[in-house]
Formats: sequence, C-alpha cells, structure tokens
Amino acid sequence: MQKIAIIGSGGSGKSTLSKKLANKLNLPVYHLDALHWRPGWVPTPVAEWDQLQLELTAQNEWIIDGNYGRTMDIRLREADTIIYLDYPTYISLFRAVKRRFQYKGKTRPDMAAGCEEKIDLKFVKWIWRYRRDQRPKVLSKLNELKSSKQIYIFTSPRQLEQFLQQDLSEH
Repeated sequence: MQKIAIIGSGGSGKSTLSKKLANKLNLPVYHLDALHWRPGWVPTPVAEWDQLQLELTAQNEWIIDGNYGRTMDIRLREADTIIYLDYPTYISLFRAVKRRFQYKGKTRPDMAAGCEEKIDLKFVKWIWRYRRDQRPKVLSKLNELKSSKQIYIFTSPRQLEQFLQQDLSEH
C-alpha cells in the first residue's frame, strides 16, 4: 500500500479515513477538495487541475481522497490500492449535515482556506442520487481493475473499522 485512492459519496468519510491511514502507514495525504477549491469556492482551472493530478500520482507514495469523476481514472490507474466507501445514502447525508453544523462558520481542516463549510441543495441532491447515478460507474471501473489493483469496498463503517484494526503493512 504505497499509492492509495479513496473514493465514495460526499459525506462518506474519505478525508477522515485518509488521515487515519496516513498515521498508520506514514504516507502523505492529499485532500482533493483542499486542492481543487480556492478561497470563496472558486474551482481550479481545468488544465491546471489535470496537471496537478498527473504530478500527484507520479510520486512514489500517496493517499489521495476525493472523487472528481473527470480525473478519477488518472488516480485509479496509478493507485496500487483503491478504497471505496460504499455506504448507504442515509449515512453520507447524516455525516454531511453533521459536518455542516460542526464546522459552521469555519473551514474544515481538509478544505482550502477561505472555503467555509456549507451545504447546499446541489450537494444534497448529489449525495441523494449518488448510489443511483455514480455508484454503477464506480463499480464498473473497479471491476475492470480488480485483477491489477488491491480493491477494498466497505459497505459499513463497522467493516472499515475492522479493516483499520489490522496490521495494514501486510496488505
């Protein structure tokens, strides 16, 4: 486990997991939300974003959390390990709403400076529709990669916690 891509619905816990894995495995972490958004929720220009993805994935070791579907293939291609948090919608929605109140008026540690925590209808709809719209595409990609990558799909936080209790240096 040297290059780990963590994907899943908004609110599923990707950033929290990446920090836990970084502590256990001593790998650098890159939160895509913190890299993509500039102060005031201004997105990074497309060409610059694509170049950054190539630079990050060219490194020898990393944990990258986030989806960003247009560039996901870059990360999945270079990862040796892919972790998919495939949780029920209610878990992700609850966590997203909880996070909104937890960081109200503040910027999360895994977010770019100047991007105060928010939750809007567009984001709620994306989480609500994730299992219907995004999940089938993600599972198809993972199925294509299963012979060449270590892939872990967790369908509950309990499964993930059991995984984290293991000696991950053996994986």
